[in-house]
Amino acid sequence: MPRRATPGEPLARLAAEIVRCRACPRLVAWREEVARVKRRAYRGEPYWGRPVPAFGDPEASIVLVGLAPGAHGANRTGRMFTGDRSGDFLYAALHRAGLASRPESVSREDGLALRGAWITAACRCAPPDNRPEPDELARCAPFLDRELALLPRARVVMALGAIAWTAVLRAFARAGHPAPRPAPRFGHGAVVQIPGALALVGSYHPSRQNTQTGRLTPAMLDAALARAFELARR
Repeated sequence: MPRRATPGEPLARLAAEIVRCRACPRLVAWREEVARVKRRAYRGEPYWGRPVPAFGDPEASIVLVGLAPGAHGANRTGRMFTGDRSGDFLYAALHRAGLASRPESVSREDGLALRGAWITAACRCAPPDNRPEPDELARCAPFLDRELALLPRARVVMALGAIAWTAVLRAFARAGHPAPRPAPRFGHGAVVQIPGALALVGSYHPSRQNTQTGRLTPAMLDAALARAFELARR
């Protein structure tokens, strides 16, 4: 009798495909230049310098979608939200919520595991100035579509920032679940429930610009995650 594939196997094959992607010349050139030049603090470390695959629990009920890998964070470590201040803030919140086994993420080999959560991004390569172009987001979009389809227990998507919010709404539309018009506006704590689609919760991105200015506080992120939990349990 043929062995039944586990939920993680199709996701692993998709991750391998993502890592090989060279579809966007500007992003390929930038991510590889950053990996070659390096930041002085990490001069002795190898950089990943490739598209960054998603990370987490294949049985996740909550999917977190960010913008893109950080140039010296995930583009260096090869794991989403790993190795920079944004990741420190996010993983601390996930740990408080019981979704992460430890409150920090420093490398792909640090033993961190997620339970009930999956972390991905609208753009898989580090973009210059953290700003992917519309055509680059469009080329990456099929990866998000396929990922969402391969997460059988997903119930809620948390969009970290306005670009991720728009990317998720477009993914829903491509799957046959368009949002009402006018399109739902992004906001921290905003919730959208489109018939047939996963619930969508908005959160400010845990970037340094947001966390250091107080625009996003730990309590605010905790509250958004609690709302996602509530929706996932319904």
